[in-house]
Amino acid sequence: MKFFKLSDFDYTNKKVIVRAGFDIPFDDNGNITDDSRIRKIIPTLKYLLKRNAKVIIISHNGRPKGKYVKKLSMEKVGERLTKLLNQKVTTINDCIGSSVRQSIGEMSSGHVILLENLRFHKEEKSKDESQRNQIGKELASYADYYVNEAFANSHREHASMTSIPIYIPSCAGLLLEQELEVMGKVIHSPKKPYIAIVGGKKADKIDVINSLLGKVNKILLGGVLANTFLKAKGYDIGGSLYDKETISLAKELLKERKIILPSDLVVGDEYKNNAHKKNVSIDNIPNGWMALDIGKGTVDNYNKLLKDAKTIVFFGTVGVFELNKFSYGTKQVLEAMASSKADTIIGGGDSAASADKFGLSEEIMHVSTGGGASLVLFSGKELAAIKALEKNYEKYK
Repeated sequence: MKFFKLSDFDYTNKKVIVRAGFDIPFDDNGNITDDSRIRKIIPTLKYLLKRNAKVIIISHNGRPKGKYVKKLSMEKVGERLTKLLNQKVTTINDCIGSSVRQSIGEMSSGHVILLENLRFHKEEKSKDESQRNQIGKELASYADYYVNEAFANSHREHASMTSIPIYIPSCAGLLLEQELEVMGKVIHSPKKPYIAIVGGKKADKIDVINSLLGKVNKILLGGVLANTFLKAKGYDIGGSLYDKETISLAKELLKERKIILPSDLVVGDEYKNNAHKKNVSIDNIPNGWMALDIGKGTVDNYNKLLKDAKTIVFFGTVGVFELNKFSYGTKQVLEAMASSKADTIIGGGDSAASADKFGLSEEIMHVSTGGGASLVLFSGKELAAIKALEKNYEKYK
């Protein structure tokens, strides 16, 4: 994996376009509820400003489907950046066009401009490569250099991720470099015993399980994924959610002794905090009730296995951590990770949100900013945006 790093270019009086990952949550009043993704790229922005660059930040937020959506505007992000950088960040009301070009042309060294949500233009994530390249070429024309600081979106073939590097010298930002370096070491040379905890709702975890099987000592399952495997094994899982499409794959994977399933579950009669709950064995789920957490016996078993681990990776929560009544399993597993002397990695998304909720993020070796991108990386697949940086290196080295 060979690409330019931030330190490879001279940014004095140069315009630099930084692709950030500001896909962040807002409350009903339009206020930012978690600014961790903003805070994590501040070191890269300060690095550029210290070297008298003209910094142009671009990002997306949400899924506006090519239309302007006020609550997904970058205005609030610009206000937060102004506070974090302790200098004025000017937010422009578009990301392409003559007014944008004029504003950038008037920039002085050390100034920062934030462009509007990229996804307000459908070409950003168009399936038509020529459309992506067209908007990518225009974005590239605003700057001398491009910096990818959006690991969370680096598995996507979007214009701002893979098209801009076609046209101008490009590099990885400090955060992106750290993500790839830390996770790369675990992927290629993990310390043993190596244990993976895989849970959550999405069926895309099957690929990562397949990839991990040849490397880990154990894979501990939880969440909807565990329900799918229990269903595949023939258990009556009541009203529990599971993924029908992966049942056959789950049946095949059950032949692997490395995969450990829950022995008991916490079930509820409703998907609510005030639901009635019971701790039951996996063969005793009441009719219509749903599995919403791993049971106490499973927690004890999983934590016993984690105690001697030298590497632990966490992809997906083992229960509905958002509901306090069903968050015990996830909290206990995370606490076991936090107190461990192992190399510990949390793969972004809900996994990272759960660590934040329980105040354990600082105790983990690395909490990734990208759930989907982490999964792709650990599945042994190529990240589209990293491939674009590699091609860029070959072109401009």
